[in-house]
Amino acid sequence: MPLLYFDVIEGRNPGELEALLDTSHAALVEAFGVPERDRYQVVRSHPAGQIVALDTGLGIDRSDQLVVIHVVTRARTRAQKEKFYELLAERLRRDCGLDPADLIVSMTENDDEDWSFGHGRAQFLTGELQ
Repeated sequence: MPLLYFDVIEGRNPGELEALLDTSHAALVEAFGVPERDRYQVVRSHPAGQIVALDTGLGIDRSDQLVVIHVVTRARTRAQKEKFYELLAERLRRDCGLDPADLIVSMTENDDEDWSFGHGRAQFLTGELQ
């Protein structure tokens, strides 16, 4: 936990996807202070016409390299979120060549009772996880 969903336009090769996931995880570990093995990621590829991401009036030009990341997480501070956004954009540019204009991030917070990591138990509630 956190759980990250990556929506991308079809066409990336396995190495590109691996770099995207590895780089994103490193930014998450640094910004949120989660353990290295706290890694949950799902990639969904879509045909180009199935992702519509306009600029909300901000004048942002997007390409077919668009990455939309939805983060589901326990509550984080504003500073942690801002650090994550900044690190993520910077490192995806450096390590993956992703233009920051092609990165959209959305975060949804939930509580400890909203997580089960297996075996039908809520590990945050049972004390198995902190």
